[in-house]
Amino acid sequence: MKKTLITALASCVLYMVGFSQEDNYIKKPSLTVHFTLDDFNTTQYLQHHDLRDAINNKKFTDIQGMDPGMAIGYMQGLSKHFDFAGTLSGNFTTYPAPANDGTSLGNSNALLLEADASVVGKMLSDKHFFSPFFKIGVGASKYEGYYGAFIPMGVGFQFRFNSDGFLLFNWQYRLPVTESVTRHFYYSVGIADCLLCGNKPKAKVIAPPPPPVAEAPKDTDGDGIVDSLDACPDVAGLPQFKGCPDTDGDGIPDKDDKCPNIAGVARYNGCPIPDTDGDGVNDEVDKCPNVVGVARYNGCPVPDTDGDGINDEEDKCPNVAGVKENQGCPLIKEEIIKKVAYDAKNIFFNTGSAKLLSKSFKPLNEVAKILKEDTNLKLDIEGHTDNVGKPEKNQTLSENRAKAVLDYLATKGGVEASRLTSAGYGDTKPVASNKTAKGKAMNRRVELKPKYY
Repeated sequence: MKKTLITALASCVLYMVGFSQEDNYIKKPSLTVHFTLDDFNTTQYLQHHDLRDAINNKKFTDIQGMDPGMAIGYMQGLSKHFDFAGTLSGNFTTYPAPANDGTSLGNSNALLLEADASVVGKMLSDKHFFSPFFKIGVGASKYEGYYGAFIPMGVGFQFRFNSDGFLLFNWQYRLPVTESVTRHFYYSVGIADCLLCGNKPKAKVIAPPPPPVAEAPKDTDGDGIVDSLDACPDVAGLPQFKGCPDTDGDGIPDKDDKCPNIAGVARYNGCPIPDTDGDGVNDEVDKCPNVVGVARYNGCPVPDTDGDGINDEEDKCPNVAGVKENQGCPLIKEEIIKKVAYDAKNIFFNTGSAKLLSKSFKPLNEVAKILKEDTNLKLDIEGHTDNVGKPEKNQTLSENRAKAVLDYLATKGGVEASRLTSAGYGDTKPVASNKTAKGKAMNRRVELKPKYY
């Protein structure tokens, strides 16, 4: 265990030497005050058990089995990564170290004093809010007339809470050098603060002699600029304009501003950039300066690509001239509507199936021909059933039948699939009573609805 700790501490020293390019922050002479805990139980336990057992049995966190105490100390920086630290700690304990006669020193609850002088190696300089460190040194102890020596070595970290103040957390393993010392863990939390910082005498400030009394220069308009330097001596103004005002705050003095009460720009002599058509888009960015438009089209009106009088943003068929009643799309001819509806009534499937009967192919081919002759025309395909059977199965069947029609038109009929949509409604939209065979037959249907959008 000793070899492992020494190797770890040596590695920390080599690592910290690499951090030599930071600004030179060296700890000033500081007083330290600590709250301490001496842990004899865990080290004795580790002599007969392994580390895993100690962790599982919570030996490291058994604070009730540790001896509390206090410590004071002194710290001073040696370099930006190394400090000197001296500490004197004390607590009342039953010390388990052996006496010279072979008996134990720990027969009474007496004062244990421990002093150490150590080198503290910091990973980061005191410039940083947080810095881990290692600590190693030499130490001496006194307990009821017995003196001993030990080597303190450990790790910790510091938090900087002001320019010269630090909060210190430290864990040490105190390795015996003499027989009157027992190995133990030592924990501490403390504060280090500069001893003399903030008490430096202030340099005495000698007041300059009073200036000679002189007549104040004249400032007629009272703007703080004397008349001899004021380009507008009778009107209060601003220093950046040599005493002249800028009423509209546009950075152009009123004497040079053709629109002194309206903020403008220099290239228009202090007037705003013009907006000839009054559409809120100034002429410099307006691509249609003489026609009222909108900002998202750079001052031009919303376009009407197909010239049907309905702008593209409201036109669902922007590339095909249409009518307002049909949202900018053409009206579908009545004969096409009737023809498609007639063909829809001649689409048949196997009973309870989505497989098309061969007698459905001719009407479907005629629908495909209509769609190919008018490439702007689209088609909604709706599947419906009667109320025989469970609604869930009817819904699925109606969807599959509508999809079967779509697939036929796209694959056999040569119609782009993007122009086709299909949906099933099961038995939710009957067109006749389901109480009669005729009504049920009418409800088992596919509806084809041509549209332009």
